[in-house]
Amino acid sequence: MTLVPSFQIFRHRDYARYWIMRQLLSAARQMQAVAIGWQVYDVARQTHPVEESAFILGLVGLAQFLPVLGLSLVGGQAADRFDRKSILVIANIIRAIAGAGLIATVNMSGPHVLPTIFSIAVILGGVNAFTPAASNALYPTLVPRSELASAIAWNSLGFQVSAIVGPAIGGILYAFGGEIVYGVSVAMIVTAVIAILSANTPKQQPIANARGFAMAIEGLKYVRDNKIVFGAISLDLIVVFFGGATALLPVFARDILHVGAEGLGVLRAAPAFGAAAVAMLLAMRPLERRVGPWMMWAVVVYGAGTLAFAFSPFFWLSMAALAITGAADMISVYVRQSLIQFATPDAMRGRVASVSFIFISASNELGEFESGVAARFLGPIGAVILGGSVAIVTALSWFRLFPQMARADRFEDSTTILASEPERLQPQTDKP
Repeated sequence: MTLVPSFQIFRHRDYARYWIMRQLLSAARQMQAVAIGWQVYDVARQTHPVEESAFILGLVGLAQFLPVLGLSLVGGQAADRFDRKSILVIANIIRAIAGAGLIATVNMSGPHVLPTIFSIAVILGGVNAFTPAASNALYPTLVPRSELASAIAWNSLGFQVSAIVGPAIGGILYAFGGEIVYGVSVAMIVTAVIAILSANTPKQQPIANARGFAMAIEGLKYVRDNKIVFGAISLDLIVVFFGGATALLPVFARDILHVGAEGLGVLRAAPAFGAAAVAMLLAMRPLERRVGPWMMWAVVVYGAGTLAFAFSPFFWLSMAALAITGAADMISVYVRQSLIQFATPDAMRGRVASVSFIFISASNELGEFESGVAARFLGPIGAVILGGSVAIVTALSWFRLFPQMARADRFEDSTTILASEPERLQPQTDKP
């Protein structure tokens, strides 16, 4: 094992440009999330108690999830029918315009502040309905299949580094004003658009008999029939839906740990510290055997870390607990993404990615809403305890419910269903 990950993957210049775009967008989104979370909670606390303010904070996640739910299947079939780079460019121009709108909310006052932020959150959710499918369907075409696992590891590593830098910078810059955070994030989004515009991306093969919404249904059926992929996606859905503490971090930062916006940025970055360390190891030495058990037990550790965070009275211990959740989640994410990418042919990548993102968004954005509701009735600490407990119970249950996934040895195992049921699972495409 080498001391540093191999940089050979970046000899593919178009993938390198894509990778730069991906990390800039990730960091910008993390910065925006810190600023939006603190701004919404701060405004809410001016007129509401802690529990009600936590509920209002959770509504941000709901505002972003609803357009994802309604448009992701459309975004998935669009990524299989139209130029993926063009989708990324157009969607992120809209994201930059929405970011400029967030700048304007900083100097607003009165009852219109929160509705304006929620409206912009809906727009950002609509953008998120199109970009993940196009992005995840594009990059496997930029590298040879033999190097796909390395590309996945580098994507994960880059994302986690961005998830460290983004919240940390966002928390620090917020001390100078929310408009600074939003302004810097817009500049990063514009730079990301320029990076992907300079990449020479291949044209995807045309799909025979494209049937609009029927294509989206085909993507749902494909995921349903591949038990390993479906098990991995559904596990992430339930665990993160109940187990994520991220949405409540502004509550912990302000009213439990008393560390302010700067402390919030550090807390947001803490899971990424742990995840980045694991991502570095995976980039140096990707998992090759017993990938199913690795993913399942990682979820158990994630739940345990979440419980530790809930009971922690100290800032440093809270950071350590969150770092553990990030490290465990990185293993789960890496295995899940690898199983999906290895199992999915190119003509189906956009639709499968959109289905996967609906689950991911349901677990993240809708999970934020669940956290707000739980905090309203159980208090913020009780909500996090509930989440950690559900994560552990779900992981142990999935061993029995999805034995194929639990016993998966290599990533290539997810392709065996394709080989055994080719007529039912293989998409219909034009052959060159």
